[in-house]
Amino acid sequence: MKSKLFKSLALGLMVLSLWSCKKEETQTVSNITPAGTLTASSTNLNLVQSNGTQAALTLSFPLSTVTGYVVPVTSTLQFDLKGKNFSTPTEIVLTTGSYAPTVSQFNSMILALGGVVGTPAQVEVRLKSGAAVNDITYSNVVTLNATPYLASAWIYLPGAYQGWEPTTADSLVSLSSNGIYTGMIAFTADNLAFKITPAKKWDGAYGDAGSGNISTSGGDLISPDALVKQVTVDLNKKTIAFGTPNEWSIIGDATPGGWTTDTDMKVTNDGKANFYTIKTNLTVGALKFRFQHDWATNLGGALGTLTTGGDNIAITAAGTYTITLDVAAKKATLVKN
Repeated sequence: MKSKLFKSLALGLMVLSLWSCKKEETQTVSNITPAGTLTASSTNLNLVQSNGTQAALTLSFPLSTVTGYVVPVTSTLQFDLKGKNFSTPTEIVLTTGSYAPTVSQFNSMILALGGVVGTPAQVEVRLKSGAAVNDITYSNVVTLNATPYLASAWIYLPGAYQGWEPTTADSLVSLSSNGIYTGMIAFTADNLAFKITPAKKWDGAYGDAGSGNISTSGGDLISPDALVKQVTVDLNKKTIAFGTPNEWSIIGDATPGGWTTDTDMKVTNDGKANFYTIKTNLTVGALKFRFQHDWATNLGGALGTLTTGGDNIAITAAGTYTITLDVAAKKATLVKN
C-alpha cells in the first residue's frame, strides 16, 4: 500500500514538473525599443500666408522595433506651447517616421494651442511611443520658434436647405484660421440634413460620427430644428455644436409678416455677427429692426444713425429691396432693386 502511495506521489510530481516546463517554454515577451531621437529640419520657422501649402518643417524619428511577441506600437507627436508641460497637447498619430505639416497647418496649430497672432511663440514637440498606457516612453523635446499670422478661412455647409449644391453653400468662418469655424445657417422644415466641406466641392466632406463628432466617413448631419442656428465646427477636435444665434429681423406693416411675424435677416458669416442682409418684397408702410424676435432690443430712426427704440422707418414705394444692417455701426441701407 505504501509503495503504491509513493508511486502516485512520484507520478503527480512528474506531471506537475512537465506542465511547469511546458508553461515556461510557451511564454514569450515583447521587447519594444524606446522612443528614439526626434529631429527637426528647422527650429526657426518663417510662417508666411502666401506659402501656406508649403511644408513648414519636417520632423523625423526612428520607428520603434518589436522583437518577441509582436504587439502594435503607437507613435504620436505631441505639440504644446512652451511652459505648459504638455498638459493639453495637440496630438498627431503617425504610421511613418516623419511628419511635415504645411505652413497653414502649423499656423493653425499654434493658434489652437493659444498662440497670439503677430506674437512670437515657442512650441515644444516630443514623440510619445508605446504599446500600452503603462509602457509609454518619450523622446527628447524639440522647441520650435514661429510667429503666427492672421488668416481668415472658410468651410462650407451644403445641404437640403439650399439644394445640396456645394458651389453655392453657406459658409462658416475662422477669423484667425485656428481650425474653429462658426456662423449662422437658416435651416428650413424638412430640410435639416447637410454636410461640411473644406472647399466648394464634395471632396473631403465631413458627416455625422455621433455624439457631436464628425468624420469623413459619416452620414448626413442633421440640424436639431428648422431655425436659424449658430453652427460651430472644430476641425482640430472633429466636433460640431449648435447654438442660439444673435438673430436680427425686420418687422412692420411694410414687411411680409406685418407687425406680428418677424422676417429673419441673413448674417454675413464674418465671425463677428455684425452684418445682416435680406432681399425681400416690401409694401408701402413702415418697418423696424428687431433682435431675437423681441421688442427689448429694436432699432429705428434714420438709416445712417439708427437708435435703440427709434422711430419707425418709412417705406414710401413698394418693390423688391436689398436691406443691409450693420449692428456695430448702427446703420442700415435699403436699396430698391
